[in-house]
Amino acid sequence: MTEPTDPTAQQDLSKERGPAAVVVLRPRKVLIAAWAGAVLTVTFFTAIALVLRNSPTGVYFRLADQVALILMGLFVAGGALLLARPRVRADTDGIEVRNVLGTRHFPWAVVERVAFPDGASWARLDLPDDEYIAVLAIQAVDGSRAVDGIRKIRALHAASRAA
Repeated sequence: MTEPTDPTAQQDLSKERGPAAVVVLRPRKVLIAAWAGAVLTVTFFTAIALVLRNSPTGVYFRLADQVALILMGLFVAGGALLLARPRVRADTDGIEVRNVLGTRHFPWAVVERVAFPDGASWARLDLPDDEYIAVLAIQAVDGSRAVDGIRKIRALHAASRAA
């Protein structure tokens, strides 16, 4: 069968595969904490920048100092938002793991096991030669949401092994 060139036909093909064909997971509690921390950080740095110019500290703060302090707050908040980046996307072909700094794709043939060791904070993919990669998108603090996510990922892994 040839691939359709019409975009609506491509959407129809994705519907035929069903909603269980693609699993996308992100951590819930870390996402909330990262955004709250980023907002609080920017608010704190902005408040300090505004108050320092008007308070007698013995140092003369100018507009450039205030702007620099606010920009520093934005950079710190951006660093905190890196914790909101993890995501895992799995389908019948493989799994894509996006952690804090990098994204990697693994075909299911390379993945030996989807594990969540006792006492671990997040799941991991066991790879050949005793290597593994952390899956920060599935975290223990998310409770039942993490359990559901790991079951879905394991089901896709098992289905690919059976095929």
